[in-house]
Formats: sequence, C-alpha cells, structure tokens
Amino acid sequence: MTLADLGYTDEIAAYLKNNDLSGFSFGRVTQEHRERYVVSTGDREYDAEITGNMRFTATSRSDFPAVGDWVTMTIYDTDQAIIHHILPRKSMLARQAVGKPGEIQIISTNIDFAFIVQAISNNFNINRLERYLTICNSSNIEPVLVISKIDLATGNEIRDAISALEARDKNVKYILLSNMSNEGLDQILSFIQKGKTYCVVGSSGVGKSTLINNLLKKEVLRTGEISHSTNKGRHITEHRELFVLENGGIIIDTPGMKELGVTDDLKGIENTFQDIHNISQGCRFTDCQHINESGCAVLEAIKTGTINSESYENYRKILKEQERFQTTVAEKRKRDKVFGKMIKNYYRDMKNNETET
Repeated sequence: MTLADLGYTDEIAAYLKNNDLSGFSFGRVTQEHRERYVVSTGDREYDAEITGNMRFTATSRSDFPAVGDWVTMTIYDTDQAIIHHILPRKSMLARQAVGKPGEIQIISTNIDFAFIVQAISNNFNINRLERYLTICNSSNIEPVLVISKIDLATGNEIRDAISALEARDKNVKYILLSNMSNEGLDQILSFIQKGKTYCVVGSSGVGKSTLINNLLKKEVLRTGEISHSTNKGRHITEHRELFVLENGGIIIDTPGMKELGVTDDLKGIENTFQDIHNISQGCRFTDCQHINESGCAVLEAIKTGTINSESYENYRKILKEQERFQTTVAEKRKRDKVFGKMIKNYYRDMKNNETET
C-alpha cells in the first residue's frame, strides 16, 4: 500500500513543500485510542503520540489528531513516532461532546461522504436522521442514508419508511441494505470511489461493523445486535479506525452514538431544513423566531401543510440546542479569559517581588 492508497493528493504534497515540512516523515492517522494513535505511511504503521508542545498549546479537542488526519512526525524507533503537525482539514465530522457542555467531539476528519446507518426494524428515526444531516451539512460532507436490516421488515414496512422519509425530505439519498443477504451491498460498493474517504456513523447495533466487514470481505470488527428489551445497541466498536477497500475507497468505522448533540454551525441547520430556511425569507421581521410572531411565513406554511410540522418541531429543538451550546462556549471562554488574567497577574506579582528583594 502507498500514500496514494490512503488518499494522498497533489494538494497535500504542495502544502508540505510550501510550508517547509518535507523534512518530516508523513502519514495518515488510521486509529485513535485515547490520545494514542496509529499512523500509516502506506507501507508501514507506527504507534504515535503528540509532542508536549502540542498538548500544552491545545485550546480545544480540535487541536488534537483524529482518525483521517494527515500528520507530520518524527520516527524514533522501528515502530514508534512523535506527531508534530496536523495538516489543515478539508472537513471535520464533529458533534457536541456527551457530558461536556461547550466542547466538541471529533468523529473523524477529511471525510468526503458519510454513510448514516439506521436499522429499519427498530432504529429508523427521521428526527435523529435530521441531526446527522445537520452535522454533515455543517462540514460540507455529503450524507447517504443506509436503511439496514431490511430482511427483518415486511414490504409494507419498508414502503412506509420510505414514504415517511420522502415526506420530510425528498432530496436525501438512501440505500436499502440487508447484511444477511447482502442485498444493497453492490449499490454501496458502486457508490464508493477510489481515493475518496467515507465515514460510517449511526447508533450501536444497527449493522455498521457488519457492513464494513462485508465491504472488506473479512471479519475485522466485532459486531453486536440491538437489544429487544431496551431497543438499544451494545457498544462493540470502542475506537475509530480507517480501512482501505479493494476498490480503492477509504472507509472509517466509528463507535455507536447514543446521543447526538449539534454544535454551533448555523449553516448546517439551514442546509438540513432548506425548505424552512427558504420560506423564512418571506417573514415580516428579519429576526423572526417562527414561534408566534405576526407575519411569520413559516407558521403560515405549517398551517397550509407546505412545511411538515414534525420537521418544524425538530428544527426548533435543534436551534435551541445550538443556542445553548453557543451560550456555554461564550461562558467558558469568559471563564478561561478571567483565569488567564489571574495567572498572568500572579506571575507578574512574583516577578515584581523578586525584583524588590
């Protein structure tokens, strides 16, 4: 395997040359294990960690490497390396970190397409799908819905699911898949292009790992099922990992997600709820919140059925979450600024005291 097989391009080569980074070893992060990384140069893999300076100067999680990143590094043993730089990302699939208000969790980087997997049997949920779409649209990543486990559903159930999907959004690309019979697998393979990077996301137990095993034609990932008692999947995949397929496509597996909080990118929401955004341009007031204002074109469209009422409710819910995230980030930055000022004053006073003595 070569760097080209990992998605290396002329643009990346030019960046290395123009920024005087050609003296470093270079590769792509293929695995992440709690701030320990595996970096591939195409022909070899290295266990890697970041420099102390990178750790010290990091201001957020986005300053750390993630699966999909291109990095420069120094190799100091046969299979050990230190990561020095992260190249600019063309895309970053991220969500609000669970249990950490105001912080993001990077799912993967430099992604071209995202396969959003939902099991039709007991996981198919259009509100959740719209959240995934919002996250993808925030990073200019093209989403593709994979409706899995169709072997567990009747023809009527499949038709009802598609009808419900098209009633909310006729533009969503979708593929019907059975990991048991492999129906739909050829359609997914034909969609995957050489040198492009694909991310597989979804809740636990929906068939993400099985799909990747089938695409790789070998068992490389453990698999689990959705519990019939809790309707939730068990977390089998505990890390992120990048694989290269026979047809040259690059695919990244991710842990299952019980919660899916959005971040602060308004563009992603506007793109996901394009019909609501377009109609809102006709509201009487430019700062219309679409709640109870007079002359609200969105509320009028809901009355006439032009806008799906369930989609509108989900839109409002996601907007509120985004507002809370933005408020938390602003408060966090304010606290950090005050703390930074305290530290600065502390060292200034120490220096003054030393000078006086």
